[in-house]
Amino acid sequence: MELQTTQATDNLLTLSINGSLDAEGSRHAQPHIDEVIALENFTDVELDFRNVCFLDSSGVGALVYLYKRLIERKRNMRIENVKGQPLEIINLLRIGQAIPINSQTQ
Repeated sequence: MELQTTQATDNLLTLSINGSLDAEGSRHAQPHIDEVIALENFTDVELDFRNVCFLDSSGVGALVYLYKRLIERKRNMRIENVKGQPLEIINLLRIGQAIPINSQTQ
């Protein structure tokens, strides 16, 4: 699991996730998630799921944790480029009702 942050615009930070967002991946991601929360100069955070191949309950927990912390700070979050098994889990759990989702139907 690799995470990379890039500044897309003055207000937008993109967190690209590569690999599985499972129990091990979530543990690895936690310090990065905390860094993103601490960066107060961005009002919008997008998670790029283009290279996420697997999502389980630990990964969902990490997403919800990040989302709740950002909302508490009056910031926005969305998930981009979701496909495959992660999209199935996100749809099954209706995460899109709380967090904006942009999926790939390929």
